[in-house]
Amino acid sequence: MLDILMVVSEAVPYSKTGGLGDVGGALPAALAHLGHRVTVATPRYRGMDGGQAVAAFGRGAWFGAPDCRVLESVHDDGVRFWFVDCPAYYDREELYADARGDYPDNYMRFALLSRAALECAATTGMRPSIVHAHDWQAGLVPVYLRERFRGHPAFDAVGTVFTIHNLAYQGNFGREVLPQLDLPWDVFTGEGLEFWDKASFLKAGINYSEIVTTVSRRYAQEIQTAEQGFGFEGILRRRAAVLVGIRNGVDVRAWDPANDPLLPARFNAADLAGKAEVKRALLARFGLDAPGQWARPVIGMVSRMVDQKGLDLIFAAVTAGALQALDASFVILGTGAPKYEAMWRDLAARHPNRVAVTVGFSEELAHLIEGGSDIFFMPSRFEPCGLNQMYSLRYGTVPVVRATGGLDDTVTDVDESTGEGTGFKFRAYTAEAMMEALRRALSWYARPAAWRRIQLAGMAQDNSWEASAREYVEVYARARERAGRG
Repeated sequence: MLDILMVVSEAVPYSKTGGLGDVGGALPAALAHLGHRVTVATPRYRGMDGGQAVAAFGRGAWFGAPDCRVLESVHDDGVRFWFVDCPAYYDREELYADARGDYPDNYMRFALLSRAALECAATTGMRPSIVHAHDWQAGLVPVYLRERFRGHPAFDAVGTVFTIHNLAYQGNFGREVLPQLDLPWDVFTGEGLEFWDKASFLKAGINYSEIVTTVSRRYAQEIQTAEQGFGFEGILRRRAAVLVGIRNGVDVRAWDPANDPLLPARFNAADLAGKAEVKRALLARFGLDAPGQWARPVIGMVSRMVDQKGLDLIFAAVTAGALQALDASFVILGTGAPKYEAMWRDLAARHPNRVAVTVGFSEELAHLIEGGSDIFFMPSRFEPCGLNQMYSLRYGTVPVVRATGGLDDTVTDVDESTGEGTGFKFRAYTAEAMMEALRRALSWYARPAAWRRIQLAGMAQDNSWEASAREYVEVYARARERAGRG
């Protein structure tokens, strides 16, 4: 049995801006189900209640940070959460940024998370086998282990794993922040955390950990290329021997069409009748239930409205009149760039019987769209793993995706001659290729028996967290071996 300390900046059910929050909640639970002890250290953001104090650190204990304490809460599944409570840093409207942009003190906010997690382990007597840090916000964890806890009995030859969820977010700050982080200038090198004369938290995590993972096998390959490396391709190629792709999983407790409390009806692969009821409820909820609408396929999308998610391709298709020319209805949920929010609102105003958009986020609506749509649309420029396409497969909602990252790993393109496959993919990042994939999907939708086979093939796919958690356990063993613990 392993004793795992996980450091992550967001974790469901406490906080979430995207897939990182899902992983922060689901992976620890899956590891605990396999019999391991898991402690998750995460900030105590605004609105989070509960927990018993287990540690407190005075002002300036390490690098001038305000007073903070750590509160503990243990879930029924055995996962222990440590909430780093520092209102001056975490009691804010949003997690990372406001309307003016990223919070300028993010380097201090997440240095505190990393340091407090390790200090709490040291002071409470925890002896972790593995420390697993996620994304740039926890990138200083392995650096502090090496520079400030070297030789500490709590971390004797501890294995370290660092997971990249999205390479586009790097945590790069001016070199002048280094002394404020209680780190020596010795670490500000090309082999350390220096990146174009900035202190990069992401590079710190990559260079100082025993094993680096990312969230799909395809993405592990893509980030070593200039196209998707965001300047880190050379750094990652140097660490290729310890770079591992492990697909994220689906939390099958929260995403199960047979037991989903957020759906108006339930269904499974043996009986899809309930899916038709959910589609009717979806159309009614979005005001698309005029006579004749039921027969038209519904294309759903739950997404941030940004270029990464393919919104520039959609904008081009809308501008050319191609998207709205499809014989389909569109149900859209998300927020993002004002340009794209305005595009969907304008499209809904001009086509009120076929296009509906909710700008914002609602877990209930996300489940309703996944359950009631016929097609789920993810034309991402890049997608490290993606979760919505796996939710869609589980809910019998056929995905149309770009063949990138985890989308390529998890969706099998339908063979035009045999009908075998689970969805529809396109490779070239062009509006034309995207539209061709949508048209292919609609042509198969017109053949009900063939469409049902595609749905059932997707629903039979196992994308649960258990298989992914077992792969992480194997990675932890490698990390311990590299750390000399064996």
